[in-house]
Formats: sequence, structure tokens, C-alpha cells
Amino acid sequence: MSGHSKWASIKHKKGALDAKRGRIFTRLIKELTVAARGGGGDPDMNPRLRTIIADAKAQNMPAENIKRAIRRGTGEEPGVSYEEAQYEAYGPGGAAVIIDVLTDNKNRTVGELRHLLEKGGGNLATANAVAWMFTKKGYIVVEKSKAPAVDEDKLMAAVLEAGADDLQDDDDNWEVLSTPEAFPAVRDAVKQLGIEPASAEVSMIPQNYVKLEGKPAQQMVRLMEALDDHDDVQHVWSNFDIEEKEIEASLA
Repeated sequence: MSGHSKWASIKHKKGALDAKRGRIFTRLIKELTVAARGGGGDPDMNPRLRTIIADAKAQNMPAENIKRAIRRGTGEEPGVSYEEAQYEAYGPGGAAVIIDVLTDNKNRTVGELRHLLEKGGGNLATANAVAWMFTKKGYIVVEKSKAPAVDEDKLMAAVLEAGADDLQDDDDNWEVLSTPEAFPAVRDAVKQLGIEPASAEVSMIPQNYVKLEGKPAQQMVRLMEALDDHDDVQHVWSNFDIEEKEIEASLA
């Protein structure tokens, strides 16, 4: 799972820059609106909304911004109507890519994604071309350097008690996997240990990985960053495995 966790960690490190550009808030506002529209504005009755509110609070989003986004979703305030869509693609070296978007114009978004993919050495794929390679899981990355006082046994006991399926050691990180339903409780268990995860989300986890090196690796990292930076893209997942030093060099 090394490619997955290293990308998650590096995205976390550059998160301060993303926050300055307002991208994190913009994405969370969209997610709050759509979650409230689909399941109502009461987080106690809407697990998806409850998870996104926790994410928004972790990013220090003002409470009024959160409430306003929810009210837009429930129709109590006017606002843009967003549609959810998922696109599948191939990246450089044949890596599989899944892109989740929230958009007010699907035709515009798919055209822009096609352009980014082709420019980055990839292409859009047909539905179910790559989705079968992934499994939906709660996914938490804990950087060992950020949790020196917590040993593996203590972390494992806490997350398994909260409902996690597995804890994996991946060099510089621990990876915690759970069902999507157990994810909120598992994330809370990690935070109660005094740990702020490098990444914590319901994610599409690859069943197998494609090792990329050299030019395809550099192209793949730049493509992932371009997709991450698109205003309508909420999440991007891929099954590449690239050494961390190559990822950092490509982002430099």
C-alpha cells in the first residue's frame, strides 16, 4: 500500500498551501451541501454529513460557514445545485485512476478532465473499466514521526476496539483500514490518542499496485496534482506505487 500512503502523506504536507488557496474550504462546502441535500441537515441522523462536519472542523472552518452550507443543502438558503459524478481513467504507465467530482455542469467538467488527462499522458476510460480494481474502505494514515509516544500495539488495540479491520506497517506510516460504516469511530479513536492523521477519509483502496519509475512516475505525480487542483474534483485515487523521493522531486 506504499504508493497510497506516501501520496496521502505528501498531500497532507502541502495542505497548508491548498488551504491558502481556499480549495479545502470550497470542497468541504460542496460536500456539506450535497450531504445535507441527500440525507437531511441533522448530523445525528445523517452519518455522511456528520463525517464531513468533523472534517470541516478539523480544517478550522467557521461554524457559520458550515451551517450556511447545510442550509443551502436543505433548501433553507438559495445556492448552486451540485451533481455528484465519478469518472474512471488510465494514467501514465497504465495506472488506474478514479475521480470523484461535484459539479454544476457535467459537460464542462468532463471536457476539462479529458484535457487534463490527455495533457498528462492519460485518458478517460469507460464505466467500470477500472473501478473493479478498487474496494471502498475507511482509510487513515498515521505518520510515525508524528506519533512517537504511541507504539504499534497501543494503536492497534485502540483502532480494533473501535471497529477497524486491520493496521498495516508501511515504512514511515501506519495505515488503518475499516469498513466505511466504522470509519468515524475509528478516526475518533486515533484522535483520542492525541494523533492528527496525515489522511483520514473513506477511500477507494486498490487491490493491486502498478510500480512507476522515471518519466511515467513524474508524469503521474504531475497529473495527480493537476486533478487535485481542479475546482470540481473532490477526490482522486490511483493504484500507482512510486517511491516517495520521486514524488517529492516531481512536486518540487
